[in-house]
Amino acid sequence: MDQKMIEIMAQQLGVQLHQVNNTLELLDEGATVPFISRYRKERTGSLDEIQVLYIKEQGEKFKALENRKKTILKTIEELEQLTPDLKSRIEHCYDAVELEDIYLPYKPKRRTKATIARERGLEPLAKLIMKQHEADVQVLAARFLNDPVKTAEEALAGARDIISEWISENEKARIIVRREFERGAVISSRVVKGKEEEAAKYRDYFQWEEPLKKCPSHRLLAMRRGETEGFLRVSVKPNETLPLEHLTRFFVLRTNPCADQVRLAVVDSYKRLIEPSIENEFANLSKEKADQEAIAVFAENLRQLLLAPPLGQQRILAIDPGYRTGCKVVCLDQQGGLMHNDTIYPNKPQEDKKMAAKKLTSMVEMYRIDAIAIGNGTASRETEAFIKKLHFNRELRVFVVSEDGASVYSASPIARQEFPQYDVTVRGAVSIGRRLMDPLAELVKIDPKSIGVGQYQHDVDQKKLKDSLDTVVELSVNQVGVNLNTASRHLLHYVSGLGPQLAQNIVEYRNEYGAFHSRDALKNVPRMGPKAFEQAAGFLRIDNSDNPLDNSAVHPESYPVVEQMAADMNCSISDLIQQESYVRKIDLTKYMSPLVGLPTLNDIKNELLKPGRDPRKAIQVFEFAEGVFSINDLKVGMILPGIVNNITKFGAFVDVGVKQSGLVHISELANRFVADPNEIVKLHQHVMVRVKEVDVERKRIQLSMKIVVEETDD
Repeated sequence: MDQKMIEIMAQQLGVQLHQVNNTLELLDEGATVPFISRYRKERTGSLDEIQVLYIKEQGEKFKALENRKKTILKTIEELEQLTPDLKSRIEHCYDAVELEDIYLPYKPKRRTKATIARERGLEPLAKLIMKQHEADVQVLAARFLNDPVKTAEEALAGARDIISEWISENEKARIIVRREFERGAVISSRVVKGKEEEAAKYRDYFQWEEPLKKCPSHRLLAMRRGETEGFLRVSVKPNETLPLEHLTRFFVLRTNPCADQVRLAVVDSYKRLIEPSIENEFANLSKEKADQEAIAVFAENLRQLLLAPPLGQQRILAIDPGYRTGCKVVCLDQQGGLMHNDTIYPNKPQEDKKMAAKKLTSMVEMYRIDAIAIGNGTASRETEAFIKKLHFNRELRVFVVSEDGASVYSASPIARQEFPQYDVTVRGAVSIGRRLMDPLAELVKIDPKSIGVGQYQHDVDQKKLKDSLDTVVELSVNQVGVNLNTASRHLLHYVSGLGPQLAQNIVEYRNEYGAFHSRDALKNVPRMGPKAFEQAAGFLRIDNSDNPLDNSAVHPESYPVVEQMAADMNCSISDLIQQESYVRKIDLTKYMSPLVGLPTLNDIKNELLKPGRDPRKAIQVFEFAEGVFSINDLKVGMILPGIVNNITKFGAFVDVGVKQSGLVHISELANRFVADPNEIVKLHQHVMVRVKEVDVERKRIQLSMKIVVEETDD
């Protein structure tokens, strides 16, 4: 890659050139972002996963820019207009917008008004007018009359068309207009005449305008959606006075009739060519920025969901609640295997509470259930209240679990493959139970867009959204680590270096030969080459392995270092892991080498102190307020417990136990200015809120955390 591009990346990240260089080399060698950030700290100078990811993404952008340069150079060369200066300018351009400005005069274009004027022999006239020397343009124009050009006015009009195109393709002119858009572009929307009734949900934008640079992403995406649906007309423009003044000053050099013709061409060029082009550019840039912000919100929400606290390997009774069709109940073993399923009808209209209670108590006893998971959809609160009144033969914790996306999973090929003999209701209940045990392992089976977090996910660039969410899943899976002997192929697929085919091969090998007893046995899996093993091994865990390090994040390439540490301490590796006093005595500097530095040695030491530590927090039971089941039960001023179930740029949505989530606007999150809701809340966080406003008709609930905090502080 061009050294200048590496310098730009290093400057943007605030790191050294060698850090960027080495990271790019590792990426070119096929290393993954998780592997580089975790196991190649010596080469990258301990760059974290976000920095490595940034270098990867910027590197791809710069490669695309290099390819674009090659295409442009080839096109101009074929036109026989590639001068040494022009070639140098293109080769040393590192800005995509500037590159397109340079290329614009040479870019193949459809037949324009200027093209027609050139065909009529009017380009020499345009050049003479542009010099602004001639005193009499009528006499000048008369020299260029011919069969298609009958009058001087026709000649002048054609010449102005050519001049307008020259102006629109002039780099300086585009910079002038672009600068005015940056300073003062206003985004405005108007309802399409006659669509007022159909467009009712966009009423706020029937006559709206604000500075583009102050327009938040959610508002811009809402307007663009209204435009796409044919209800709104959206424009992005500055006041035209300033750009026209600047363009006139730049191109109109004298006071004479030729200069008057240039002045007319400037106005025409701006209104017909430059402004629409730059408006389109800024519309795309603003949409891209809004997409980026919305995708970032979605990605952060997904990350928090994936890293939500797991209950762990316990026996779960999971319930997908309902009314008329009853509540589907499943019993799962410690590995999430389905042991039993049934249906109970504790809610209206049947309300057979006696039979439901009998079945549940029997299942809890027979299958030695440790915890109960209840989906948070229809009839959730009523089912939860019923469960909590029952007396079981053991202490049971009851959890309400988000079922967003469970229906998508239940009808998916993955679910059909896992449970071919069961219907979607059973599969959905299984998904709810498994989410309680390990949210990460279960949610990777569902398209992230179906999980129900974020904002405007259908309006943003779908490829960028998918790439971003896939990256979040990959980083989250590798941050936690994966049990090699229990993980599904869907979870293994996201492990560094594996992918879908190797994940499938691992599962098939496991099914044929039984559990893996060492990481080294992975090498026997078909198509598991040295590179894939290197990338994946450190993120895979094996319980009860022949080598205790196999259940840690210590990479196999570092086993000899740990073996030497144990030998020097005159103990076994198991002793080293089990007795903290041994690890504390290790002098890491003794084990430094050209390939293993202090960053890796510190990671090894931390892992020996807490081998295989799950970075996720411990799960907590949550209880909604008693007597609150629907929006009709809410009263202004109530203080209620709630769970944060979605975070957007403009606030957080909180489930207080009714069907509709309430909005805590960003201004109501704290007793201070909040720039980003993530400063205050996280997904699944338990919070206290005050009911601020209830609109039963529109099913909208406004909540506040600010007042609650004030009272708590007092």
